Amino acid sequence: MTGKKRALGSDLKKVDRHVIQPDEYEEIPELTDEMAERADLYQGRKLIRRGRPKSDDPKQLITLRLDAAVLRWFQQSGPGYQSRIGAALKSHMTRKKAAAKAAPRRKTAGKKKAW
Repeated sequence: MTGKKRALGSDLKKVDRHVIQPDEYEEIPELTDEMAERADLYQGRKLIRRGRPKSDDPKQLITLRLDAAVLRWFQQSGPGYQSRIGAALKSHMTRKKAAAKAAPRRKTAGKKKAW
């Protein structure tokens, strides 16, 4: 850094030496519920993430080729189309699992049945 550093205008050593007196505690504002909700929580030195906890079954990023007409159909319903595609696939999977459980097992002659 070649430019002049700007003076802070405060004696930090003096600030660090100051010990808060009991009557000064009255000047400290009360902690509100809103302040507590915005606070960062630490466990030791580790920051505990705020917000929604990590999922036990997180979504995975993949590349998937779809027919253009199928993709357009989902996209025309607006934002969130990828979640709707996932929901449609999950619904199909659930129906297939239920049907497989309900149907009696039968042997096929070496060919696997397509979905």
